[in-house]
Amino acid sequence: MANAYAGEVTLTINGAPLALKLTLGALAELEVALGADTLVALVERFEAGRFSARDVMALILAGLHGAGQKLSAEELLQADIEGGALAAARCAGRLLALAFALPEAEP
Repeated sequence: MANAYAGEVTLTINGAPLALKLTLGALAELEVALGADTLVALVERFEAGRFSARDVMALILAGLHGAGQKLSAEELLQADIEGGALAAARCAGRLLALAFALPEAEP
């Protein structure tokens, strides 16, 4: 079970519940994957509901890597995500929210 207070989110991929977490290294990976200088634009896109499937997949992959999962981008593209695109987008948004939440804030 994921620990929201540690910034973790669970997503079921290929039938297995996996933890995701945006560590500092995962955030750096995300910046490179999206070709961004900062993550502010990505956060703003999610807040406004203007994110892309590429944004969602990059966030999920970075979160998997941040939690120590060894799934490759190619494997993730072929994976079955329980709940489909909506569950993936919710997971990605939750990851972002938890990564930038203040410690005293309720996740």
